[in-house]
Amino acid sequence: MQIYVVQEGDTIDSIAKDTGVPVSTIIFNNQLVYPYRLAIGQALLITYQNGEERQVIMTSGYAYPFINQNVLRQALPYLTALNIFSYGFTASGDLIRPAIDDSFLIRLAMDYGVRPVLTLTPIDASGTFNNNLISAMIYNPQAEANLIEQLVQELQTRGLQGVDIDFEYIKAEDRVQFAEFVTKVRTAINAIGFPVSVALAPKTSDDQRGLLYAGKDYALLGAAADFVLLMTYEWGYTYSEPMAVAPIDKVRRVVDYALTRIPAGKINLGIPNYGYDWALPYVKGQTRATSIGNLEAVQIAIDYGAVIQYDTVAETPWFRYTKDGVEHEVWFEDVRSFQAKFGLIQEYRLMGAGFWQLMRPFLPGWLLMSGTFWIE
Repeated sequence: MQIYVVQEGDTIDSIAKDTGVPVSTIIFNNQLVYPYRLAIGQALLITYQNGEERQVIMTSGYAYPFINQNVLRQALPYLTALNIFSYGFTASGDLIRPAIDDSFLIRLAMDYGVRPVLTLTPIDASGTFNNNLISAMIYNPQAEANLIEQLVQELQTRGLQGVDIDFEYIKAEDRVQFAEFVTKVRTAINAIGFPVSVALAPKTSDDQRGLLYAGKDYALLGAAADFVLLMTYEWGYTYSEPMAVAPIDKVRRVVDYALTRIPAGKINLGIPNYGYDWALPYVKGQTRATSIGNLEAVQIAIDYGAVIQYDTVAETPWFRYTKDGVEHEVWFEDVRSFQAKFGLIQEYRLMGAGFWQLMRPFLPGWLLMSGTFWIE
């Protein structure tokens, strides 16, 4: 495979001639939109036959039950597991299914030979993570046992093939009890033949402060679960100043720390499948970025004549454009930034990759991954 960066004056025809790859292949693999205009600085995936030895990895991705089926079908051939987001629970340990029926997700995943996984979260009726709900359940043996029993029943009766525990904002004083809960879930789910994973906020030290970090003990949770997902994204987020969602230098620091507490063979690297668009000037506490897809970002650059830049420290593309007199700054992911993250997986021999999330199409990313790794 080759990544081609569009230069001034390039067209699809000229790129096809220079690379020896058919126009139709370039259009299809990069999901280009008629009349196939290009942005200067846009990265295109050029695919050839590849017979090189590749690392075997596990791949997973999160999806809500309202995902477009065509978008999901694009991603499924490149996945090991589909994490269905999300199941909740009450303080008494009663399992709550997603508000929208997820049966088609389970069936479709199985049709593609992909494991459908129950993602468990403490999201309350308001749609936010509730750490009081976590505390109420893990310190109540009856509620905890009830929830675990219902998890087992849900997997056995509906075809789900694993549990992913995504608890956020865990209180610092609950970190040991939470790890013990993960151990109990793993024991019960392993007994029926399926794995348990846990999502970890992106820490860089044991004593890192903050509501996202203090309750996640990497050593305890790495031992408690079959494997973990490092949520290495959201440095750039809805309320942040404009910056990369997953700058590779910051991602590397998290991986370096994680490897001091968890074996490489149990670590999946989190990769974002989206970007953000900020209106400028940025005002802390007021500016709210809009989440956009990677293909959508490129289309914005095309529509407004923006030149796509590439930050070599963050290993992430970005650009600015002006709409209705307001300047905007966009950071997103492309095949170059995916390649940088895949490089970390190869360098550290990690277990695999986990994508947040699959709701937006990005076929060139999946093709790049399949050309880089063998999917387990």
